[in-house]
Amino acid sequence: MIIAVDGPAASGKGTIARALARHYALPHLDTGLLYRAVGQALLAAGGDLDDEAAALAACAFDDALLADPALRSEAAGAAASKVSAHPLVRAALVQRQRDFANQPGGAVLDGRDIGTVIAPDADVKLFVKATPTVRARRRHTEMSRAGSTMSFDRILADIRERDRRDMMRATAPLRQADDALVLDTSFLDVNAAIHRAIDLVERKRAA
Repeated sequence: MIIAVDGPAASGKGTIARALARHYALPHLDTGLLYRAVGQALLAAGGDLDDEAAALAACAFDDALLADPALRSEAAGAAASKVSAHPLVRAALVQRQRDFANQPGGAVLDGRDIGTVIAPDADVKLFVKATPTVRARRRHTEMSRAGSTMSFDRILADIRERDRRDMMRATAPLRQADDALVLDTSFLDVNAAIHRAIDLVERKRAA
């Protein structure tokens, strides 16, 4: 069984995807980490995030980089949004993601184009969303606990800009697949969102 989980930043899609992977005993891939790795590699080398050739070269990163805690930083996330807009970067990472999705037994993948580009024939597609304000509040809380002093207003502006960039890019923009099941987590706590996701998967399987 292949489960595709898409949605914007801080919607809760990663938490939900990991929970689904545990529940169904399936391997999980946070595809955003691939783009964060490319962005982080460029930042570390002092490269230009807008330089498509440099970003493409950074796609040859070692798998060990995926375990680097720096990939979870806000800077890496912003860099990922920029490098993911390059068509050649997306093309370079597509096969890597498809191979993961199509392994024996299936998998759970989360990202922004899983149900539309990477695994359009996925057995279950979820589109996880929440309002920009709610997502910014979640991110602000998370970052404050980690010691960040970034203001709520700055985080909200960054999230809106990232949404704009992700939805407007020419290649594989963020959008809801026509056959995706929508899960709005705006007013759900973590446990409720996970239970709702499992319920949606079970309904789809039963149908």
